[in-house]
Amino acid sequence: MLILLATLGYVVGYFLDYSCIDGLWASPDRYEHLCYSDIPALFGYRGFDEGLIPYLQTPPGGQPLEYPVVTGVFMWLSTLLATLVSGIAGSVPIVAFFNVNVIALLVFLLVAVVATALTVRHRPWDAALVAAAPTMILGATINWDLIPIALMALAILAWARSKPGWAGVALGLAIAAKFYPVLLLGAFAILALRSGRWRPVVILAGSTAATWLVINVPFALANRDGWWYFYAFNADRGIDFGSVWYAASVLGLPAVPADALNLVATGTFLALFLAVTVLALATRRRPRLAQIAFLVIAAFVLSGKVYSPQYVLWLVPLAAMARPRWRDFLIWQAGEVVYFVAIWWHLAGYDVDDAKALGTGLYAVATFVHVAATVYFAAMVIRDMIHPTHDPVRGDGIAADADDPGGGPFDGAPDALTLAGVSRPNPEPRRTVRS
Repeated sequence: MLILLATLGYVVGYFLDYSCIDGLWASPDRYEHLCYSDIPALFGYRGFDEGLIPYLQTPPGGQPLEYPVVTGVFMWLSTLLATLVSGIAGSVPIVAFFNVNVIALLVFLLVAVVATALTVRHRPWDAALVAAAPTMILGATINWDLIPIALMALAILAWARSKPGWAGVALGLAIAAKFYPVLLLGAFAILALRSGRWRPVVILAGSTAATWLVINVPFALANRDGWWYFYAFNADRGIDFGSVWYAASVLGLPAVPADALNLVATGTFLALFLAVTVLALATRRRPRLAQIAFLVIAAFVLSGKVYSPQYVLWLVPLAAMARPRWRDFLIWQAGEVVYFVAIWWHLAGYDVDDAKALGTGLYAVATFVHVAATVYFAAMVIRDMIHPTHDPVRGDGIAADADDPGGGPFDGAPDALTLAGVSRPNPEPRRTVRS
């Protein structure tokens, strides 16, 4: 049922994009109709239409591919398949490329949904939040983010089954597809600090690093500049759409100097990460892994130099496990839908004189709406951490005395360190007798 629900939502999202497909993503229609996608845009801009191999070849007058290796290889393989499909069916190459990617990315969405459903055994229906999320329906095919999302969900599932080595393999693949999943290691480290369960975390980290190196080293040796471009591109990136820094500058607030942006953005994230760490050590009961993971990734999203509309998808599976309540989930999603509409309608008139588009002031307000919605959901997660009786997972009447049913090695572990400097017992998870 969850697979059918996710597929149905995905198909609805595809048909919402049909006006763009029919018009070959012409501007400004692609913005006015809310159906922009990076997939067809990069088909020509990065040389895939010419059969170039990413990282090893760069289109004349163009730039290297600004994506990590797993995503780049996926794009290249999609090009080969799209060329075959286009030749047989006689379809427009860019449309064939888009459709091949859409079909392939559906597999990753279904993996994310199923992995989320299996992480907490007695709560599979929490994954319906992932399958039917409004932002998933609207934004799943903007970019290739479903790849790292699915791989990170598999990593969390493997950890929940107390298989840190396999969790590291999945996490290493996720980091090789989009770098943000590396932050999940921070969430594991926070809970290892409180529980003292460092051995499985060390295994996880080692397996993650080994997997990432195996995938990346061959490309780095083959063409270091082409491989490194993704990391240099993000390091040199300035203030961009969706960030609080951009919205503040648009509203006339003091702007962060360009040469200080990396320091300010990184410093803000580290301050938020420290706050999450302190909170995790100060709560009466140790927080669940999904709660800490959501807060860490949310801190990164809110403090970043850019916020693309699909970035919300990074948080959806974590939100479904951190606080599986439809009311709060939909309040957060509503704020994100406001931003989704605002960014495209704003871009419809960006650098275009007398265009009918959303003004910069209203766009900046929409940015803060999305920030406020994310902060609201984070606040509800924090409330659950401070008052575990509000936690839907711990207080569901089925595993009310469980510690962290999706926490793997952390589940039921006694505390080794708290801010009080003493150990605090965490209840052993209740074991259900199966007939």
